[in-house]
Amino acid sequence: MKRKGRVTIPTDETFVEETKVIADLWGADAVRDCDGVSLPKNARELADKVYNTYFVVRGDNEWGRKHPEEAPCAFLMSTKRIATNNQLSFDVQRGYHPDQVKPAFDKLSYWQVFDLTENVEVKNFELKGDKLVVNNLKAFHEYVVYFLARITWHPTQVYNYITNNWTCEKQLIYDPAYPNTAEYIKEYMQKWLDEHPETSVVRFTTFLYNFSLFFNEEGKEKFVDWFGYGLACSPALLEKFKQEYGYELKAKDFIDGGCFNNPFRLPSKEFKDYMKFLQKFVTSTIRGLVDIVHKNNREAMMFLGDDWIGSEPYGEYFKDMNLDSVVGSIGGGVTVRMLAEIPHVKIHEGRFLPYFFPDTFFEGNEENAVKELNKNWTTARRALLRKPLDRMGFGGYLSLAAKFPKFVNRVSEICDEFRYIYDMSSKCEPKSFLTVAILNAWGKIRSWQSHMVAHELWYQQIYSYQGVLESLSGLPVNVKFVSFDDVINHDVDSDIDVIINVGDEGTAYSGGKYWNNPVLIAKLRKWVADGHGFIGVGEPTAFTKDDTCFALKDVLGVDKEKGFTLSNDKYNIQKKEHFITDGLDDIDYGEGMKNIYALDNTEVLDIEFSNRFVRNVNVGEVKLVANEYFKGRGVYIAGLPYSSNNARLLYKALLWVSHKESQLERAFSSNKDIECTYYEKSRTYCLINNSFKEQKTTFYNIDGNKKEVIVPQNGILWIKE
Repeated sequence: MKRKGRVTIPTDETFVEETKVIADLWGADAVRDCDGVSLPKNARELADKVYNTYFVVRGDNEWGRKHPEEAPCAFLMSTKRIATNNQLSFDVQRGYHPDQVKPAFDKLSYWQVFDLTENVEVKNFELKGDKLVVNNLKAFHEYVVYFLARITWHPTQVYNYITNNWTCEKQLIYDPAYPNTAEYIKEYMQKWLDEHPETSVVRFTTFLYNFSLFFNEEGKEKFVDWFGYGLACSPALLEKFKQEYGYELKAKDFIDGGCFNNPFRLPSKEFKDYMKFLQKFVTSTIRGLVDIVHKNNREAMMFLGDDWIGSEPYGEYFKDMNLDSVVGSIGGGVTVRMLAEIPHVKIHEGRFLPYFFPDTFFEGNEENAVKELNKNWTTARRALLRKPLDRMGFGGYLSLAAKFPKFVNRVSEICDEFRYIYDMSSKCEPKSFLTVAILNAWGKIRSWQSHMVAHELWYQQIYSYQGVLESLSGLPVNVKFVSFDDVINHDVDSDIDVIINVGDEGTAYSGGKYWNNPVLIAKLRKWVADGHGFIGVGEPTAFTKDDTCFALKDVLGVDKEKGFTLSNDKYNIQKKEHFITDGLDDIDYGEGMKNIYALDNTEVLDIEFSNRFVRNVNVGEVKLVANEYFKGRGVYIAGLPYSSNNARLLYKALLWVSHKESQLERAFSSNKDIECTYYEKSRTYCLINNSFKEQKTTFYNIDGNKKEVIVPQNGILWIKE
């Protein structure tokens, strides 16, 4: 019998009858519009619920044209230049799309010029036409201008406009930090609800400030930071901040030396203060709109993207918005968990990939579209079994997807599987064999959000670290997120068995200067020594100090050679067999890490040698080690991109460092391409095949009893005891 419900599909006024056919096939019970199109007038006839996109700060160009002074602002950086004499003339517009960015020449008091060679501010500058002329410079010093700019075209619409070849009017944006716009958005909210009686769910896309996204003169992406607060810098906001916090923020506080406070940077006190300030402002403003929505008997949904800055779903103020639901794009298991665990909302919904856009849905590309769909579903599914979403759906233009019949049929199968997974997994908690904490500078506020730049897109420099969270998203373990400040001020929570520290030296994820704090180091040493586990990936605990790079090298059993200890001979290069690596071949360390060496008495589990020179000392790149540390244990891994093999490697490492090796063959599959989730309350097991061929495995139940089973390609097998 065909199942129905928990599925949302896009539609528009030009595709009504065809929508009915696909809605029936997929069992959809909700329809939604998409940016650039309108819902049909009879939308309520298509589904039980109608989602309608609502833009708080864009869409009404008439208002934007009347109040250009209330546009949001950003602090941007000019091209850096070398002075050859005592004067430079800067065209700050250069490098930025002229329709998106307009330098605020009338707000010159907010601008700053810096001599980067001496790291000093230069005060002697003046505006001549549309150029900033800086005087009394030192020859062959490097200079830069930090300038305030108004944002005159919504960055998400810039992207959609270019991607979808739009020709519609370009959308202006406006900032509710200014009094006129603050009052306007409340009045317009009620007006919009009156004009859209068919809407049952107001899909806020999103709130007040878009993540940092800028384009160059050619319309190509110039800068993107999905967590960036850079578009929330209007003078109105800066003045409110000054009144509340008692000090003034400057352009340099936002430019952050050209890093723009991206999440890889250790957050400064000023930036943390501003984050907190903006969260409070966004929360109070949106709560007023949500109250209007509820007064009109509609539901309020947040789209986790676009103008989401300042909402921070894992922050302390999010609950005060009183939202009903949240929806976001699913890039894999990490984003499933990021969405599914958001507190204080009743419904969690995921938009699966690919989006129905012309860059994927063009003639001759159906096989690739199906391939992307299957890959997205396979990585997401393992996380859904640990923490299910309440609903699923797709975005874009349904008329494009309808041209691919194989794709349409495959989505139908996935929708049925999603509903069955929800029915089974929402009734009881899956079994967890231990609790692991990710330790970084952000902690809980950025749960499931580390090592991201543009949502969950692949980057060469971070995929070797992203794989840690992707692996964890489907493993039978509880996952928590703690900050260095949590440990320094409150110790390690008693339920945590293993701590993982991942990232490059100096970043917020590895820890940087936190590892110069003796309180943190001593607390973690004692915690591990008392019988717990610590896993480091990449350059964990790194803070170069004299002859040491890794502050917890004694726990991890390795350190990084920075050129300062080459005189010290290193003999521990013999690879050993171990529980962690047993049965695992061809371990992928991604980009890996150079110049890692093992300390004496550490067990080297994997090491790579160069064929340039053969010696029995001072050679080899250590990739994986296991280390006994008093009653506790440590493991070092050079990198861990996601794969079935690496997920199994991480699971075995977690069991070993927590002294739980005996739990391996409990609710377990011997085949690493098949994973097992156990629901203790219902005595039900779920085996999923993460590969695209039929797989055989030895299945172990919770008591360790085993039997041979076969799971079809990309299939799912439920076993009830």
